[in-house]
Amino acid sequence: MWCLIAFLVTFLVTRTIVRYIRAHADSDAPKKWWQPRNIGSGGVHIHHMVIGIVLVMVSGVSMVTLGANGGVRGFTAAAILFGIGSALVLDEFALILHLQDVYWSEDGRTSVDAVFAAVAVAGLLVLGFNPLSFFDITIWREDNSLASRALVIGVAVYTLAMAVIVLVKGKVWTGLIGMFLNPLLIIGAIRLSRPHAPWARWRYTTRPKKMHRALERERYMRRPVVQAKLWLQDAVAGMPHFPDDATVDAQLDREIHAAAPPPSLAIQARDGRAEPAVQSAG
Repeated sequence: MWCLIAFLVTFLVTRTIVRYIRAHADSDAPKKWWQPRNIGSGGVHIHHMVIGIVLVMVSGVSMVTLGANGGVRGFTAAAILFGIGSALVLDEFALILHLQDVYWSEDGRTSVDAVFAAVAVAGLLVLGFNPLSFFDITIWREDNSLASRALVIGVAVYTLAMAVIVLVKGKVWTGLIGMFLNPLLIIGAIRLSRPHAPWARWRYTTRPKKMHRALERERYMRRPVVQAKLWLQDAVAGMPHFPDDATVDAQLDREIHAAAPPPSLAIQARDGRAEPAVQSAG
């Protein structure tokens, strides 16, 4: 719980400070001692993810050290350090991914996505959900027979297999949350794949009608999600405004496309022995 609280508070404070620094970047007025400013040394700008990496390492070493005979207070302090450090790192996740400073650009939204995923997983863990809950049941603890152990392991393998299918269908959030709420995995595995996912590439490239259905469904389902996502990302990034239709359509065009056929099918299509992949339904 304290790790999650430290993560959220650090992320919000960091975004506030960065927005303040950016808003006053062009000011010629001398800065007072209490005003936030960029950290640098010898002309080198030190990104806050560097501090975050150090804190994550310190907290990790602390937890390993405390693993032998550490108390609750020690682990709580280490967890708080880990929450602070991971927030500083994930806030600049896009910089790590692209190896360039894209904090305020379109690619910078990747950092916000990473934070959303981290908060979702941490929140579910704090609420008591366990992705390996099928091992924490009475039959596993009280019945040591081969049949009961085989049953539990079978359920575990089945759950993980369903999660893989959902992820291969391109439904990352459904697969992620479905590990905690298993019925979501069944729904995600049964429903159509997202059109750009590996499953669609393997199964839909020779079935144009199914690919077209997947494209239409994706565009219909993703529109309100993209609208909310763009608004929230802009708000967190420091530029809150409701996206217009043109911006949403452009984002949908970037996100939604038919998967390219596997190499063997592409060669067949080029030679005229198979239908080419269906085009986007935009």
